[in-house]
Amino acid sequence: MERSSNRLFTTQDILGFAVLAVIIFIVLPMALDSFRLNLFGKYLTYAFVAVGLVLCWGAGGILSLGQGVFFGLGGYCMAMFLKLEASTPKNTAIQSTPGIPDFMDWNQLTALPWWWEPFNSLFFTMIAVVAVPVVFALIIGVAMFRRRVGGVYFAIITQAFAAILTILIIGQQGFTGGVNGITDLRTLHGWDIRTNDAKEVLYFVNAGLLFACLLIAQFVRKSKLGRLLIAMRDQEDRVRFSGYDVASFKIFIFCLGAAFAGIGGAMFTLQVGFMSPTLVGIVPSIEMVIFCAVGGRLSILGAVYGALLVNWAKTSLSESFPELWLLGLGGLFIAVVMVFPNGLAGVYAEHIAPRLSGLFGGKTGAAKSPKETPAE
Repeated sequence: MERSSNRLFTTQDILGFAVLAVIIFIVLPMALDSFRLNLFGKYLTYAFVAVGLVLCWGAGGILSLGQGVFFGLGGYCMAMFLKLEASTPKNTAIQSTPGIPDFMDWNQLTALPWWWEPFNSLFFTMIAVVAVPVVFALIIGVAMFRRRVGGVYFAIITQAFAAILTILIIGQQGFTGGVNGITDLRTLHGWDIRTNDAKEVLYFVNAGLLFACLLIAQFVRKSKLGRLLIAMRDQEDRVRFSGYDVASFKIFIFCLGAAFAGIGGAMFTLQVGFMSPTLVGIVPSIEMVIFCAVGGRLSILGAVYGALLVNWAKTSLSESFPELWLLGLGGLFIAVVMVFPNGLAGVYAEHIAPRLSGLFGGKTGAAKSPKETPAE
């Protein structure tokens, strides 16, 4: 049993990944029109953040209420490249200063800021999408974890960083687009990303990158690092007294979660066509934690289902009952905390898997509870 649980993929893992792949790559594209498929593509970008939170919060016990910061940084990096491509002298000929983004011209800037220049390169942008959130997370992680700041104090501090970055983006309107964000994004190396065909292609690229992140997360969970993270979550002092550098492990997993969030933010920008400070602040960061909690904070696959379910419910409620959707979202979170503390993955492991096991012969036994090992 122990040898089986330490394998990278058990039979249950393979089945779980296969079912999710069928839903994302086959069922949704066949069942939805282009508009709805693009909506679910947007939902999948949030799943990157939720998967990172499973590693940070579920495995490592690091609750971050500022993951929107990393999502936004990745999104803004991609938006800067797309905006520069859309701001050619020909496209901006009516401006006072052609060749710079329109919001810079409105704010009377006469030249492109030096730190925007590298984003003329797609290669640099692709690196920055991951590197900028990771560097920011590294600074926060070193400052906090080296001083053994954790628990609720760390959560509050990350929430403060989300508020600070939002205020900074809105205040520097001439450089960031302000409260409107960076909009009117048109092409990616000459490829029009606004068409339905382009959005369908981006949906599959998005899904492919998500599965790559899921594989990385699965490797981390099944490795010695994953077991150390769980040990640190439950008995941090004992792990430290055993000779392990707890702070370094926490910094690494926090940076990995930031990298996932940055990729999700970049794909959001491509999928939706804009990036704004409303996706960086405290409220979206807390919503991202809700995605993880609903799916199951110990399950990487559950995090994906949680992101899809919560955002679908949010869209449906806001369309039918625009004044009630926030109450519905809050009620969903309360219900999960009080009734299903391990989320959808816990419901499956504790109630559905045993019945399926009995139905198909009972040889495999009941699924392990997420309390014992991370739910598959």
